Amino acid sequence: MSQSASLAASSVGVRGDIEVSTIRAISWRLIPFLVLAYFFSYLDRVNLSFAALGMNAELKFTPLIYAWGAGIFFIGYFIFEVPSNLALEKFGASRWIARIMVTWGVISALMATVNSEWSFYLLRFLLGVAEAGFFPGIILYLTYWYPAEYRARFLAAFAIAVPVSTVIGAPISGLLLGLDGVWGLRGWQWLFIIEGIPSVLLGLVTWFYLTDKPEHANWLTAEQKAWLSARLNAELAAKQAAKSMTLGEALSSPKVIMLSLIYFCFVAALYGMQFWLPQIVKAFGLTNAQTGFVTAIPYLFGTGAMILWARRSDATRERVFHVGAPFFVTALALGVSSNITDPTMTMVVLTLAAIGIFCIFGVFWTLPTAWLSGTAAAGAIALINSIGNLAGFGGPYLIGWVKEATGSTSTGLLFLAVLPLIGGLLVFLGGHESKVEFAGTEPGK
Repeated sequence: MSQSASLAASSVGVRGDIEVSTIRAISWRLIPFLVLAYFFSYLDRVNLSFAALGMNAELKFTPLIYAWGAGIFFIGYFIFEVPSNLALEKFGASRWIARIMVTWGVISALMATVNSEWSFYLLRFLLGVAEAGFFPGIILYLTYWYPAEYRARFLAAFAIAVPVSTVIGAPISGLLLGLDGVWGLRGWQWLFIIEGIPSVLLGLVTWFYLTDKPEHANWLTAEQKAWLSARLNAELAAKQAAKSMTLGEALSSPKVIMLSLIYFCFVAALYGMQFWLPQIVKAFGLTNAQTGFVTAIPYLFGTGAMILWARRSDATRERVFHVGAPFFVTALALGVSSNITDPTMTMVVLTLAAIGIFCIFGVFWTLPTAWLSGTAAAGAIALINSIGNLAGFGGPYLIGWVKEATGSTSTGLLFLAVLPLIGGLLVFLGGHESKVEFAGTEPGK
């Protein structure tokens, strides 16, 4: 081998070592902490589904009242989502995410004071206002740290908190309901208090722990910062060369609106199942504790599938099929579940639905982050998330309305199956594959 060839090979090896060490350092520093934060965020959002096992009967909440309370969270979330994400871009992730976590933890704990239909609605609405901006803020934040070819796997690693919050949180929530009568409080009140406190404490830690931008990361070496800056700047230049968008253009872009509708279909399936699954399982004749463990099963399988599917998407450098196909799996599984009465088969089919849902989740956010950056990305990601999360009202409400009318959730699941079917069709018809996402990278990275 010539001297020049040897030097070239050595240079590639050094760059590869820096790349590996940089991504490893970022991942160990950020991902476990963000997963923990999102775990409590999601737990405080959906622990209502377990509290309902005692709260609904005690406060005489009908299925429709419960559905309104579960869903009104997303109205507050929708109204404040875009302003909150723009605030994160302005004030920095550490301060803004800390503010979000402390306020949602306090309000979540205050859910223990619910004593009427209207206090229920008010606190759920305020919880949505408090949490607005957290998830899209983290999606934006991760684009500051990860080049495009790593995003699906690490977005999935972050989003793993959603199924894990049920895998771990469902059994814990079921057991907390057993504290009924301790110090004069009901089990569902203890559930809200105990699961709200960690969010407040973690929010205080966030202020000091998170680093806003790579250039401020004293835990990266100068070489690692230089490599990351060069890679991210190359991607930014490719995006801007393709089309630099203002915030206004991004918010009014047909592609952003289409992605918002696709995400709406995803969220409807996610929360329609999330808020009603414990009550479906409880109807099998199980105790509260048993309900918690059985409810966790679909999410356990969904967790593993999400990680593997995201890695496959990164490895094949393909996004559309990896988002669209799981929509059809979800639609089919929800539709079939509406015609099954056997408890075991019901859980098998709902597990398939959960696998489809979480495979979508792990890859979807690579689509908008592929061609947006800066303030335009902050606004567009928040808009997609806020419009999509309106389905967090519609999905649970649809099932609640059908249950009140028919006495069963089965027909509601059948209606719910239509939305992921539409979502899958929109993904393939829209053709959202980006041509700039992997600019400057080699296949198979």
